[in-house]
Formats: sequence, structure tokens, C-alpha cells
Amino acid sequence: MATERRALIMLFGATGDLATRKLYFAMYNLYIKGNIHDHFAVIGTARNKFNDEQFRELVIKSVNSSVKNADKKTLNDFASHFYYEAHDVTDSAHYSVLRDKADELDKKYDLQGNRIFYLSMAPNFFGVVAKNLKTQNVLSTNGGFNRLVIEKPFGRDFASAKALNDALSASFNEDQIFRIDHYLGKEMIQNIEALRFGNTIFEALWNNRYIDNIQVTLAEDLGVEERAGYYDNSGALRDMVQNHIMQIVSLLAMEQPVAFKDVDIRAEKVKALRSLRVYNVAEASVNFVRGQYDPEGKNPGYRQEAGVPSDSRTETFVAGKLLFDNYRWSGTPFYIRTGKKLAGKFTRVDVVFKKPLIDIFAFPQSGSTPLTENVLTIFVDPAQGFSLRVNAKNGDQGFHTEPVDLKFIEDKTRDVPQPYERLIHDVLKGDGTNFSSWQEVGYAWKFVDQIRRVWDIQQPMFPNYQPGTMGPVAADELLTKDHRQWIYKLNQ
Repeated sequence: MATERRALIMLFGATGDLATRKLYFAMYNLYIKGNIHDHFAVIGTARNKFNDEQFRELVIKSVNSSVKNADKKTLNDFASHFYYEAHDVTDSAHYSVLRDKADELDKKYDLQGNRIFYLSMAPNFFGVVAKNLKTQNVLSTNGGFNRLVIEKPFGRDFASAKALNDALSASFNEDQIFRIDHYLGKEMIQNIEALRFGNTIFEALWNNRYIDNIQVTLAEDLGVEERAGYYDNSGALRDMVQNHIMQIVSLLAMEQPVAFKDVDIRAEKVKALRSLRVYNVAEASVNFVRGQYDPEGKNPGYRQEAGVPSDSRTETFVAGKLLFDNYRWSGTPFYIRTGKKLAGKFTRVDVVFKKPLIDIFAFPQSGSTPLTENVLTIFVDPAQGFSLRVNAKNGDQGFHTEPVDLKFIEDKTRDVPQPYERLIHDVLKGDGTNFSSWQEVGYAWKFVDQIRRVWDIQQPMFPNYQPGTMGPVAADELLTKDHRQWIYKLNQ
């Protein structure tokens, strides 16, 4: 039986896209599972002039768009916990209204002073909201917790990220700040720790003596769509590498924590990122490549998308080679790639083990296929599961080997919690395991900033890849010059 968590959730940006697509559905799932039920309330705020009933209708509509045949009474009971206050976050005086409403609902639902402030809005408002929550006495003072949840981007470089963190830290302690990266809520990203530290067969081999390289691929098949305005000021490096990819890489590279606790896991992730080699200009130039998609038939290229300058130098694809200067990983590269308008929409991790030093089956006229490397593949989405490629006898007359895959794919009919459902539940519990600490964010930015500086002084040859491919030719050459290749290729 689920443990019910008591809390008031004050949601800034309550009528926005993220709230209506993801957050209300996630909260509803927590409600029907009993993680929140009688002792919770939500105050939604935005500029829209809604009343409580209009806001509840929005919440009901949002849930119905994601849940087939939702029970009407249950949904209405859920929505009855939602309240609305039109609010200008820059108006300090109006925070008194939020404070009074929070105090009223705290008593009504017996919330014991527990408050979560979720900022689903433009990051340039994070600092002013955090400041006013404290100075206008909206924070709980009667023994309950105060937790601040913020969405990415956490700045656009190290300097702006530090300024943002300094602003938040003036009102909230580090253990009260939850920086959401929804990739950390995905089932198979969380399974990285289980696979590594729960299985001797992997942890004993999880080092440069046995692993040749590790590959991380985050592919999208769509273009920038309606996000062109935001994306052109960000690009794939800032939008995907600095956060999602760096978080996945840190889980793959970190040492085993002392205990499975947020403070210990974060400490090991930070140590891994500290050992990540920050490239000089020459190293950045040869170890990272970028791309921008070309037109295809009637489909526009990136520079023809609405809202994108015709001479834009913003990358829609990144591939890179990461090196860790530590005992575990010295000499073992981590290859990463991400981009838009690629061959499909999927996320996967390929851990490539070294081949046997001697292939005893490759005797003359044997007819055997040369032994291939063992590969552990973690399928993050859309399929969720993993496979292990091994060499085995193929069953034909004689003795011939071939690679076979031992595979587990999660049953799609099983009710697996969605990322935001997991992460909101973690916030309710106060568990920071699957959230980015400031140190993680800072070290990731220091690495990415150097790549960005190099690219800003170089003229890119854009566009340089066709939609439906896996990026520019240079992304393949990044590995072939190391006598390696991407495990995932087209038409497999």
C-alpha cells in the first residue's frame, strides 16, 4: 500500500504547456495510487484570469487527454484539490495573496506546513520568484518542509548558471532545490545503477581493462517544430548535451557509492565529472563535430524553419568523444551523439567490451565468423530493456560461431510510472537522487563552454546532413579514425 505524502504544491506556470501535457497527468497517477490523496492541495498561478472552476476544468481536460476512460468521480475529487490565483511574479505585494491562500489550505487539508514550489516557467524569473517567496513570507515556518523545483535550462553557460544558482541559494539551501531533468525519471536510466551495482558480472568488468568504449545516443526524428525561437538561441549542445547526456554519462562513469542514498550518489557523480577532461582548442576541434539538417523534398531544412535566420549557425546535431582522466576509465572513450531529424526517435546506451585477445576459432578454412565484441545495450526509449550480445555456436554442421543477443524488453502493458510521476514523488519524499546538484551542473557547463567557445570562432559548413540519416559523415569519422564504429547503424 502506498504511503500518502502531505504537501501543498504551488505551481507557477500552471496554464502552460508542460503543466497541461505532463504535470497534471503525473499528479493524477500519484493520486489514484494513493501517494497523494486527502492531504494535498495545488495552488496554480499564471497571468491568465482564471477562477478555481475554470482551472479545475483545465486540469480535468488535461488528464482526460492522457487517460482513457478516467473515472469521472475520481477525477472530479482529484480536481477539487486545485485552486487558482492570477499572479504577476514580479509584483512583490501580490505574494501576500499566495501566502494567505497557502495558510488557508494548510489548515483545510492538514498539510503540516509542507510546501513545494514548482517553477514551470521561463528561467529568467526563477531568481525573482525565489526571492519573493522568502522575503514575502510565503515559505512555511511551522516545522514543515520547503522545496523548490525548477526546470531546465539551468543557465546558458557556467557564468549565467552560477548567477542563477546564487540567486536561488539566497532563499533556499542546496538540499531544498530540485533541478528536474526528466531523463533521470526514465525507467532504464534508473536501471543503470541496478545493472552496474546489482550484478557482479558487470561491475567486475566495468572499467578500462574490459570495456573498449561506451556510446550514448539520443536521437529525435522531428525538427524544431514550434520551438524554433528557443532552439536557435540554444542548439543541441546546450539543449541536450549539457544536461541529459552529461547526467547519463555521469551514471555510467561514477564509482560505486557508499550507500544508495542521494548524497552518496551525487558525490560520486561529481567526482566523475571532475575527472572529465576539459579540452583545449585543438582537442575540442578534433573530438567534437556538429551538424545542421538540410531540406528534404518539400520539408524545410533548419534554416528554412519559421523563426530561424537564413544564415543560422545553430547546430541541430552534436557528436563527441569524452575522456575521463581517472584510474577506472583512462584510455576508454565515451562517444555521444544527439540530433534532430535523424533516422528515428530513440535513446540507447551501448557498452562495448573488448574482444578476446586470441580468437581460437579463426583457424584456416573454419568458416567461422570472426568473434565480435560483446555489447551490453540499454534501451531507454521507446522500448525499455536491455540486451547482451555474446558469441555462440550457430547450430550448423561443423563448428561456426555467430553473435546472438540475450534480450529483455519491458512489457508495455505493465503500468510503469512515467518520468514526471517518479520525479514529483521523489520531491514529495525529499529524495534528491534523480535530480542534478549544483556541482554536477557547474562541471557540465565548464566542459560544454569550452566546446562552445571553439565553435563560436569557427565557421561551420552547414547544412551537412540529410534528414533520416544518423547525422553528418564526420560523426562516423569520429569513430573510424579510432578504428571503431557506432553500434547502432541504419537499417538494423
